[in-house]
Amino acid sequence: MNLRGDELPSVTGPVPGAESQSRIDVLAQYECPAITARRARRASELGRSQDDPIVWREAVGACVRDADENTYLDLTSGFAVALLGHRHPNVVAAVQKQSNRLLHAMGDAFPDQERILLLEELAGLTPEGLDVTLLGTSGSDAVDATVKTALLATGKVGVVTFSGAYHGLSLGVLPLQAYRPEFSEPFQQITHPHVHSLPWGCALPELQRVLEQHEIGLVLAEPILGRGGIHAPPSGWLAQVAATARQHGALFALDEIQSGLGRTGSWWAGSHEHVVPDLMCVGKALGGGLPLSACVGTRDVMDAWAASQGEAIHTQTFLGNPLACAAARASLSTLKASNAPAQCEERGSALERAFAPLGLGMRGRGLMRAIELPVNGLAASRSLQRRGVLALPAGPTSLGLLPPMCITEDQLGYAAQALKTTLEELA
Repeated sequence: MNLRGDELPSVTGPVPGAESQSRIDVLAQYECPAITARRARRASELGRSQDDPIVWREAVGACVRDADENTYLDLTSGFAVALLGHRHPNVVAAVQKQSNRLLHAMGDAFPDQERILLLEELAGLTPEGLDVTLLGTSGSDAVDATVKTALLATGKVGVVTFSGAYHGLSLGVLPLQAYRPEFSEPFQQITHPHVHSLPWGCALPELQRVLEQHEIGLVLAEPILGRGGIHAPPSGWLAQVAATARQHGALFALDEIQSGLGRTGSWWAGSHEHVVPDLMCVGKALGGGLPLSACVGTRDVMDAWAASQGEAIHTQTFLGNPLACAAARASLSTLKASNAPAQCEERGSALERAFAPLGLGMRGRGLMRAIELPVNGLAASRSLQRRGVLALPAGPTSLGLLPPMCITEDQLGYAAQALKTTLEELA
């Protein structure tokens, strides 16, 4: 039976099931071990571990079905990508239509009309003054373009980031992440040497000291810490950081890759703090499920790139891929028609109501939340998966809640009850 997207979970056997385990056995032979978390392959007599992941087969709305025909409720939105819900019909229709016309153009050489229309439509949704865009494929691409733009615009190589920040893992942006040191330590000798990490919510004199002692061209922050625990900033802090950066000749950028496009109850999470950046990174929900990202800046800042002399100094083979741009246009159109910020605010309130009887602390905004647990977050995540609920840890003792905005009251109630049972099991 095909998924509708509003079902409640249904798990009929062990998790992961036999088919998922069989496919993970194949994956273990051919995929780099750095990618998919899976059990250590031991002698067969030790038996199978239940720590292998499930293998996704189908997803729609707020639901995922695995290779063993189990149905799960996705509280991750697929790493916050499926804000509209998985496989939204408007996005699917746009992709199907575009696939019959043009799959690939030529980056900086020959643009297609979908890219042109998307750039115009995105400029109509970004904060006032942020009109000029560099497209990419991943969130890391958007951050990479932001760092390059700041260097060209200011002539200064230094970058300030904040503890808990996650800005991607490509080589160009790797040292900017301050989420887990082990992500960047093996590569320190070949990464950006002029990155300064300050505490999230730091006192302004700390930032001023770094700006005065070093040639800083960019101060980069997440308006809500994402992977670092889903923490909103102290009231007024982001605006103070932006003003301080600009006073010292640096640009201020916001990484809205996870928080943007309505998820927090505003089109852009920086708006909660009444701050407009010089540069902004967009991704995840932008492509509606296809890989697409954007670095968006003011015209003055972006003019630092100067006009192309025939071969662009920042481009990709798949820059502005027609299929991804068509999906993004459908995603933006649907988000606007749905009044995504208001809907995410309302669904966020429903989420709070569903989990309130558990008596646990909740933080974040809209549909970007974390709930504090009296138990280990990873253990809770694994226990929930066995009950048909997909949620990722948001810290050692917390759980991230980033569902799609189509999630229903019944699904939220099921998730809360599943967490209640999980906490009783782990107590």
